[in-house]
Amino acid sequence: MANEKIVKSEEHWKKELSPEEYEIIRKKGTEPAFSGEYVNEHSKGMYTCRACGAELFSSDNKYDSGSGWPSFDRAVKEGAVKTAIDESHGMRRVEITCSACGAHLGHVFDDGPKETTGQRFCVNSMSLKLKK
Repeated sequence: MANEKIVKSEEHWKKELSPEEYEIIRKKGTEPAFSGEYVNEHSKGMYTCRACGAELFSSDNKYDSGSGWPSFDRAVKEGAVKTAIDESHGMRRVEITCSACGAHLGHVFDDGPKETTGQRFCVNSMSLKLKK
């Protein structure tokens, strides 16, 4: 699915997503470390946005960061995710969202594998779906 802009009302999102998905995807929540379904997933495939189906990350770029969340060293393509400064919770981080629907995915850090991009896209499993 191409990352075309998707706009829906919050009421629509509330009906379409489970309460847990809505809390993370629309309210920018975070699932507890080591609790997500994709933390220890090693199957090959494409990770898509749970909210809209846009392709976000390839399993080829997934690695075990030890952080407790699925981690990737890059998005599947340029423009698949958007970044924005997040100064919530007394921290300064870089939030990542789906460029198609604005779903909160997680954050990106500069402590990823140095042999690749040096980046760690730290993503909530609740924001993803794996298409094997």
